[in-house]
Amino acid sequence: MTGVSSTPRELPAARRAVLARRIRWIVAATIAYNVVEAVVAIAAGAVASSAALIGFGLDSVVEVFSAAAVAWQFAAPDPEKRERTALRLIAVSFFGLALVVSIDAIRALLGADPPEHSTIGLVLAAVSLAIMPLLSWLERRTGRDLGSASAVADSKQTLICAYLSGVLLVGLLLNSLLGWTWADSVAALVIAGFAIREGIEAWQGEACKVPISALTGASHAEHDQHS
Repeated sequence: MTGVSSTPRELPAARRAVLARRIRWIVAATIAYNVVEAVVAIAAGAVASSAALIGFGLDSVVEVFSAAAVAWQFAAPDPEKRERTALRLIAVSFFGLALVVSIDAIRALLGADPPEHSTIGLVLAAVSLAIMPLLSWLERRTGRDLGSASAVADSKQTLICAYLSGVLLVGLLLNSLLGWTWADSVAALVIAGFAIREGIEAWQGEACKVPISALTGASHAEHDQHS
């Protein structure tokens, strides 16, 4: 990912406070939307026997977990002290997302519970496809300005949710119009692979290809201590 400096910028305390507050608002909005999304998707999926919709709803639960990790971090007086733990929690949520999506896709490919047409599912997927990229962009931009690896990693989680929204929308349309029940499952497996890769990077503290020490300034602090 381009556009991130390999060395942290020194920000005035007032600017850092503004950015941290902005991230809290973005995370709160993401959590609120995903709670609604999860309830609607799981309920609609149960009615239509749609494994894709139910899996999408479970993905929303994973997204809430990831956003909550960032909210927990920025609720502290010094968010940087919780950065590493928040990144590990986000990594776990990536792995959980990959597992849920893979199981859902494999079940669908094996012909379990052929899905029916779902108007609610189509509308939900379209709305999420419009909202999630915006939330991801806002959090990623703010996180990069602040130098927060956890916020950048969580923005990737939100972006994956947007990808899944597109996969779900295409899958539901192909199922409704052409009877192709396998299309969304194949695409979902590709996204699961992407989630695993991002989970590994978050676990290692390499959000946006920049080490956690560079984003937080820890490398400079250690250098000063040893100099």
